[in-house]
Amino acid sequence: MSKIMWKPGTFEYPIPAVMVSCGDMEKSNIITVAWTGILNTNPAMVYISVRPTRYSYNLIKEQGEFIINLTTKDLARATDWCGVRSGEKYDKFKEMKLHREKANFVKCPMIKESPVSIECKVVETKELGSHTMFVAEVLAINASDKYIDENGAFDISKCDLIAYANGGYYALGKKIGKFGYSVQKRKK
Repeated sequence: MSKIMWKPGTFEYPIPAVMVSCGDMEKSNIITVAWTGILNTNPAMVYISVRPTRYSYNLIKEQGEFIINLTTKDLARATDWCGVRSGEKYDKFKEMKLHREKANFVKCPMIKESPVSIECKVVETKELGSHTMFVAEVLAINASDKYIDENGAFDISKCDLIAYANGGYYALGKKIGKFGYSVQKRKK
């Protein structure tokens, strides 16, 4: 097998496709973001990167908080729609029949239909070029109780989470291993 070299670009796939809610309960918006990830464990920190031309950019910059809402196979259409329509012209919650849910620590609404909503407080803003990165501390994680197993753990296999890759949305497949399984001693 040989590799073909392409020009530098963004080709680290798959990545999460999340709906980020921002604003407050009365004036809120949802922006679909694929440039997001984990930065640190202690304190728990994440980031999202948003183009300054997007309607949500000023809501996040002025308020200094947002909520990352994980997306599912059932939310794929809403995820896409919220990424191609402007909150300046549409109430995305209303148009996609999504429900606002009050958060615990931020003014932004959670998306009730999302299996996980992560409340975030911006601690640093970094202008990178086409996008601005909002580095945020995680204040709370809100998980739907229907995905909690009998041991009190979140069962990700029940969610039908989706990812984004090269212009497409993909349902995540089945579990193929667990952390450390490659070095775990086998039972005889």
